[in-house]
Amino acid sequence: MPEPCDTTDANGKTWPKIDPLKTGPYGRCPRCGEGRMFASYLKLRENCDVCGLDYGFADPADGPAFFVLCFTCVPAVVFALLLEVYLSPPAWVHLLTSLPLILIFCLLPLRPLKGWLVASQFFFKAREARLVP
Repeated sequence: MPEPCDTTDANGKTWPKIDPLKTGPYGRCPRCGEGRMFASYLKLRENCDVCGLDYGFADPADGPAFFVLCFTCVPAVVFALLLEVYLSPPAWVHLLTSLPLILIFCLLPLRPLKGWLVASQFFFKAREARLVP
């Protein structure tokens, strides 16, 4: 990780950079580490309620969904398939085991991953690529 450096806001106040893993997964502002990042489960606020950071820079796009699909949803679906192949239980068993497992594995990590991606975008000053003339 690059050496964290200070950032200065429009008012001239200097904020130390905070590691994205210390703010993002907890839904905290990537600049001050105190304000809330989310207005609801996955909806970002317009700005931080403590330092006023505008979250207009944040565009995690499909990143959180991709990570959830790759690392948590696939094992849950594999569990459901193996349960069916080896035990062939009735449908109600899948409703009681596989469905809650898939829902939990898909929904719980979305918010921390989205927070981490937004905090990482702020920390690394990520933006759209531009062609250099």
